[in-house]
Amino acid sequence: MLEVHQLSRRYDDYVAVKPVSFTIDAGEIVGLLGHNGAGKTTLMKMLSGYLEPHSGSVRLDQTDLVTSAKLLQRQLGYLPENLPVYQDMLVADYLDYAASLKGLSGADKAAEIRRVMQATDISAKALQKVSTLSRGYKQRVGVAQALLGKPRLLILDEPTNGLDPTQTLQMRQLIKDIARDATVILSTHIMQEVTALCDRVLLLQQGELVLDARLAELTGQQLSLHTSLDEPQIRALLPQAAPLTLSASPAPGHYLFALPQGADTTSASHQQAIAALARAVVQQGGDLYQLSLQGQDLETLFARQEVAHAA
Repeated sequence: MLEVHQLSRRYDDYVAVKPVSFTIDAGEIVGLLGHNGAGKTTLMKMLSGYLEPHSGSVRLDQTDLVTSAKLLQRQLGYLPENLPVYQDMLVADYLDYAASLKGLSGADKAAEIRRVMQATDISAKALQKVSTLSRGYKQRVGVAQALLGKPRLLILDEPTNGLDPTQTLQMRQLIKDIARDATVILSTHIMQEVTALCDRVLLLQQGELVLDARLAELTGQQLSLHTSLDEPQIRALLPQAAPLTLSASPAPGHYLFALPQGADTTSASHQQAIAALARAVVQQGGDLYQLSLQGQDLETLFARQEVAHAA
């Protein structure tokens, strides 16, 4: 299990990541989303130990990043956005070097190099210089180095960047296979990747974690409410509108309510819950601007966050 508690980072007066806390279980694939500049890369660098946080802690199966950085780093794989490959090295030599950094040696190292080359389908390129490879093959070499040592925590930043459709499907299956024994954090701008792979979504906005939810809670039909009430006031009146549950607040005064999966929104019980929510807003003294049912997907949610950020 990965445990992150009140992790933050600033650059002089600029706060890149405000204190964030979350846990991720082994076998879980979590999508890390956010617009450019939201703090995703800074957060991933802190989780990998590449960047020191200003506050907070990171623990992987009780191994603390602060007190046992080298031990934890040997148990994680990290693919940053800028590929960590040496252009003048042969693919096999580069992976040999990366395996040594992971503490591998002898027969174990040789076996691991063969395993990751086969898993990423780059065995035929083993004796070529990295500089001669296509963008897609370089990406696969980067993923291969991240897989060395069978990491318990795998952090992938745009893992399918530069891959063709067939290679993308292979990479998705590879990530699913890895997640059977590891915790996986996947950062991508491709929403189809998140839908195909992830169990949960973490959404950053201006360095703040604004959403931590199961993927199933964010898709399908939802109830959209626009009102003058703030979030604490909305949460206070929720018992009057059961079985509606607050799933997200993409912008101030805008709230999304999840309906039970497979719910018939035309049923009397749901219509009564929607009516009760409208009455509760008015009785609370709030202005009711809009209340409507709408389809919800990750693209829509992400677009709302972009609009809120621009505002």
